[in-house]
Amino acid sequence: MSDDHSPGDRRQPYSGRGGPEARHAETHDVRREELTNPVGPQTEDPSFAAQLAPVEEGPGGGHTAESAPAADDKALHNRLPELTGDELARLPVLEPGTRLEQGGTYVDLNRLDDGPFKALGGHEATASDRYVAKRDTDYELWNRLVGDDHDPEIERPEEGVG
Repeated sequence: MSDDHSPGDRRQPYSGRGGPEARHAETHDVRREELTNPVGPQTEDPSFAAQLAPVEEGPGGGHTAESAPAADDKALHNRLPELTGDELARLPVLEPGTRLEQGGTYVDLNRLDDGPFKALGGHEATASDRYVAKRDTDYELWNRLVGDDHDPEIERPEEGVG
């Protein structure tokens, strides 16, 4: 025993109350600490990120390898008479089966009156769609197609479409 009889010596040891953790729980909100303390880097699920990530074919992204000029489609010559042959040759139309980039802005040449839209992840072009990506089109040609006052809407998939 020590000959020091200060008040500190008369305290009960922590072991009688469950150790340091129990004493800490008496003076702190342990549950709240666990919820608010940082836990370090979280593990990532690579399959989830791959589903959301845009498919990039080459440097800079875009759909240049997955599109054909609008001039190759004879129906578009009749549907877009205000565009010249040169402009139709500069207008890339996505091929069926092309996956749209999540958040990318597109317009369907079959439904120009609907205006541009922003695609959701997992959306693909079908044979009945004639999608043009804004990022693959020069701004003057894009503005001639949709006008410069349109704000794109997010296209929601129809019910039953997976």
